[in-house]
Amino acid sequence: MRLWAVRRGDTLIAPKLDRLTRSVPDARDIADSLVTRGMKLAVGLSVYDPADPMGKMSFNIPATFAEFEADLIRLRIREGMAIARAKGKLRGKQPKLSIKQQKELRRMHESGKHSISDLAELFSVSHPTVYQTLARFPER
Repeated sequence: MRLWAVRRGDTLIAPKLDRLTRSVPDARDIADSLVTRGMKLAVGLSVYDPADPMGKMSFNIPATFAEFEADLIRLRIREGMAIARAKGKLRGKQPKLSIKQQKELRRMHESGKHSISDLAELFSVSHPTVYQTLARFPER
């Protein structure tokens, strides 16, 4: 986080702690930076003085919960993706062209009558898509 705009005596305001930091070590680094620069921190309606031991504790406890919540979200996402992958639902990005279109693109390219630009325009795809399709279906 960039704190260059905040000066000595200012209060850094964050609407929620998870908007300011995602981990306790990062929160500690920010708090230490605020202490060395003589600033205070306001999260939501609470104002913390990172130089004060009580303020430090009052800041670290919510930071721990914010990190815990972020870790739970990441865990749930990984679990959901693993379940979808096991069911065959997580297939990645689908090709722009059907198998039939890809074979036709290859046939037209092999005929020598169409350039890459012509093929891209005919099939309404980008040049890289044409090259990728040609690489996927090697010449016979």
